[in-house]
Amino acid sequence: MIIFERLVILGVGLMGGSLALAAKKAGVVGTVVGWSRKEATLQTALANGVIDIAEADLATALKGADCVVVATPTILAETIMIQALDLLPATVAVTDVASVKGNIADALTAHFGTVPANAILGHPIAGSEQSGVSAAKDDLYQHHRVILINDSLAEPQTDAELLTKVSQLWQAVGAEVFEMSVAEHDHVLALTSHLPHLLAYALVAQLSNHNESVNVFNFAAGGLRDFTRIASSDPRMWREILLANKTQLSSSIDDFEQWLAQLRVMLDSNDGDALEMVFNDVKHSRDNFVAELAARTKK
Repeated sequence: MIIFERLVILGVGLMGGSLALAAKKAGVVGTVVGWSRKEATLQTALANGVIDIAEADLATALKGADCVVVATPTILAETIMIQALDLLPATVAVTDVASVKGNIADALTAHFGTVPANAILGHPIAGSEQSGVSAAKDDLYQHHRVILINDSLAEPQTDAELLTKVSQLWQAVGAEVFEMSVAEHDHVLALTSHLPHLLAYALVAQLSNHNESVNVFNFAAGGLRDFTRIASSDPRMWREILLANKTQLSSSIDDFEQWLAQLRVMLDSNDGDALEMVFNDVKHSRDNFVAELAARTKK
């Protein structure tokens, strides 16, 4: 069943390209148009069958669209969403895949006076350390969760029909859809994604700047590799994400520092029982999380 006749992907990289491939595979879109600032990206997307039509001009790319997905880097997404909404009628869904929602909502409000009803802000919680259209794959979103913004206190309300259709698109590519407010989304993602990335970068930076860094890495094993895997993610992309959500992230850092300080006190006072109690609670929480994640991916 076709959900959208003409899907336009603005920013044909890993995220946008994977959605295009998955939607085409699921048979829920007619034509997929791709736009990028880089001609080489468009040509690769065409060659790999990610898109059907390549357009370097934004206005031309948007003609005839019934759904537009902004899949550019986080900060650029603010400008691109505004431009797309300015050029399109209110009957066209304009959604995105950015990791932070507050900065986009603020930019839209500053320009339009409110978040337009056809702006369906979204965030698929999926990705890879790899980036670019060559890394796109049609199963990236399988068994992953997608958050769509639907704030009951917002005015005007999100267009219910367009929200449903965007939700159906994500479900068709294997994702599970949840709805949140902007504030709830950015708070949750600061804790579960943005803070872990910052900590991974910080730990590798500390080890790299160690006076005996060569020996440090020579004697590191799988634990360090696994803990710091996400520090191999695209630095420019994560620079933008963390800056866009700096208020929520700063609060999360404060909370983490308090926990670290408590553990430091336990260490300094040789309070092994307290440490073990914390570790037991944490192990139980993580085991439950891993089991739930495993069950989710087997659905």
